Amino acid sequence: MAATRRHFLRSAVTTAVAVGAVSGTAVTASASGGATSGSTASDTAAGSGAVSANGWPIAAAPDDGGSVWTRPVPGTGFGVAVAIGDVETILVHVVRRFHYEIEALRAGDVIGYRAPATTKGYETNHASGTAVDIRPDCYPAGVRGGFFAPQAAVIRDILADCEGVVKWGGDFATPDESHFQIDVPPTSPALGRVADKLRAWNASPGEGAGIARDTQDGDRRSAARALQRRQAA
Repeated sequence: MAATRRHFLRSAVTTAVAVGAVSGTAVTASASGGATSGSTASDTAAGSGAVSANGWPIAAAPDDGGSVWTRPVPGTGFGVAVAIGDVETILVHVVRRFHYEIEALRAGDVIGYRAPATTKGYETNHASGTAVDIRPDCYPAGVRGGFFAPQAAVIRDILADCEGVVKWGGDFATPDESHFQIDVPPTSPALGRVADKLRAWNASPGEGAGIARDTQDGDRRSAARALQRRQAA
């Protein structure tokens, strides 16, 4: 059977990990995707008031009465552990559009919350429930080009929906194409504005995730490219 792009990517990242292990070098990506020896989320918590890289409070565990809960992703049959409220609305929208327009997802394909001790750098955003990884085994960190052009266009369109509130790991200097994170602090007025817009879409027939979109529409492409330039800057 012919090798798929995913098989190639898995092979590439396995080789990279092996080389790193032989050299004894360990690096992690920073919030902007660069290489750093950055602290763990628990270190961050101890040093700066228990916040993740994007400035959100770190949670001890999901579903324990705190800010992170396992929330259903409508249309998929599974849930994801994320910060409830506006963050939930936005990240669930990202996952749903990916499911409907890029690849159908199953239980176990999406990782939300991760324990603080297991995270470093930008990954600490998982510990606050403000990041998701979609099929990280298929789109491994450090490898670029996991999506075909039409799929990448959908990702850009999803990001445009979110008006800069969400950043894609594919835009990091060291890419992590499975990773999507809230890219504004809790005090940002953009957070509530975008979440309210998405909730209104969800309540309106013919709007929201699951609706066919022409990602090649001139206005939509212009908005997506403008956001890409702005986030890169």
